[in-house]
Amino acid sequence: MDVKNIFQEIEKVDPEVYQRLDSRRDAMKEFTRISGKIALAAIPFALGGMFKKAYSQTSAGASVADVLKYALTLEYLEAAFYIKGLETSGLIPTAAAVAAISTIRDHEKAHVAFLQTVLGSLGGYPASPTFDFTAGGTFPAVFTDYNYFLAVAQTFEDTGVRAYKGQAPNLSGNATVLTAALSIHSVEARHAAHIRSMRRAIGQLGATSALKPWITLNQSGIATSAVDASYAGEQLTIQANIDIAALNNIGNNSASEAFDEPLSMAEVLPIAKLFIKA
Repeated sequence: MDVKNIFQEIEKVDPEVYQRLDSRRDAMKEFTRISGKIALAAIPFALGGMFKKAYSQTSAGASVADVLKYALTLEYLEAAFYIKGLETSGLIPTAAAVAAISTIRDHEKAHVAFLQTVLGSLGGYPASPTFDFTAGGTFPAVFTDYNYFLAVAQTFEDTGVRAYKGQAPNLSGNATVLTAALSIHSVEARHAAHIRSMRRAIGQLGATSALKPWITLNQSGIATSAVDASYAGEQLTIQANIDIAALNNIGNNSASEAFDEPLSMAEVLPIAKLFIKA
């Protein structure tokens, strides 16, 4: 077991973890001291105890474990999607696109590994479901037509951004977990922006030159109504009872673009279930 590597991987996603476990040096020192006194087989339990200390609290609403299991399902979905896309011969047409999708795949795999590690310390995590990325035939060309592949990728990333934001209130009682979730949220937002830029450069399936790296109103920029649930509510222009669109003639487009609207677990799960076989 490469304990140092485990710590390094967790730091990538949750740089604040050591604030709860004292400093990184102290955490490593303490773990080294403990592991020197126990059998090798017991080391995972000692490591798990440290993570349980940092991540086991609950807050109002769903428990931390419930939220992380929900997040893991979404990360399983995204990781499996990009892995399949990269394994499909001839799907991704250029070396630059392969490099970009490979980076996104690696990020999603890191998110999966991180959530599994944390949930493992809390008692265990669910196995990955089996996915149908055609969504029951809604996107039959997802792995034969690069434009459809990118369109589905955009939908997954845009949905993920809103899903993580929707769970922030349930994590508000645990600053460490909230920070980790928001760190993943920011990475998903960068993925969404990059995928949207890739689609705009090609200009297919509704990705006109007007497609931006962020969501405008409730427009997906994808030429199908099948993804509408992922964008419902994004046309909101009022924040904290203030109509932003009316301020200095900002307008509806810019006002809606300034904030990602959250999606609740009840809203996201039906979207995800379209792609889950079992």
